Amino acid sequence: MRFEHVIVMPIYEDAASFMKLLRDLNSSLGDQVYIVAVDDGSVREPVQTDWISEAGLSGVVLSLHRNMGHQRAIAIGLSYVAEHVDAEHVVVMDSDGEDRPDTIPALLVALQDPSVDVAVARRKKRVESLRFKAFYAVYKRLFALLVGRNVDFGNFMAMRMSGVKRLGAMSELWIHIAATVIASKLRIRPISLDRGARYAGKSKMNFVGLALHGFRSMMVFAEDVLVRVGVFCTIIATFTVIAIAIAITMKVIGSPTPGWFSNVVLSLTLIFLQTGALTLMTLLTTGVIKSVTAQPPDYRQFVETATPAAPARQPAAAFGGMD
Repeated sequence: MRFEHVIVMPIYEDAASFMKLLRDLNSSLGDQVYIVAVDDGSVREPVQTDWISEAGLSGVVLSLHRNMGHQRAIAIGLSYVAEHVDAEHVVVMDSDGEDRPDTIPALLVALQDPSVDVAVARRKKRVESLRFKAFYAVYKRLFALLVGRNVDFGNFMAMRMSGVKRLGAMSELWIHIAATVIASKLRIRPISLDRGARYAGKSKMNFVGLALHGFRSMMVFAEDVLVRVGVFCTIIATFTVIAIAIAITMKVIGSPTPGWFSNVVLSLTLIFLQTGALTLMTLLTTGVIKSVTAQPPDYRQFVETATPAAPARQPAAAFGGMD
């Protein structure tokens, strides 16, 4: 059966928010929505298929063997959709209410343009702490410096089915969703949307997890980062050689060097050797990365069960029947 809209969302120990979101999705989009809920190893509040049915929707719950993390849970959901669901559009969103269901139509309208493959939510109003905003501002500038691209959106997005299949073939999808969308060369259109407040509870993302999430986005562009670091090291090494040459010239022509000549030359020589070694390692690492073609993991090995909600209009049988 073909569905007009498919919603992929990860859930981890957040039953109250998920159930409210399902009701709000029905109010915003109607019952022509298929939910792919990825239960990311919840122990206290495992996701129940009855919650989807009670909200008047249909869908499937993918229960993972263990907690895989937010990004990998989304990757598993998208991989499942690419293989087993026939849909016109696929929406990726969080299950806590921060991605507002009433803003999904704005993303879907953008997909009506044939020149757009992915519509992403660019936040114009955030409900976050000053600490988060400060970190996010630093992260965006660091990303632009090291990668040479801008990333100003997160996981909340809508895409054509062709885009889902393209992303599903990329191993980078398991590292960072937004960065992979940029690397995929899909045609992106940002839509400015307000970010909502959580329905219930507090975010489980701490500062360490947030920082790790930011650095993972750069891992998707490892080649670009390594090349830029190599160029920077080469520039530093060049200036170091010039400085050494100037110091030696001043010593030869008899300019007064009261005790600092040997210290300066020694320090600059150490800097040159360190930057030279780092440049060589960067070039070697870049060559290794370019020579390796990574294949995306088989998502099935992480899924314990795939249980369709009743009354189900699922496009495929239970997970155990997949080949």
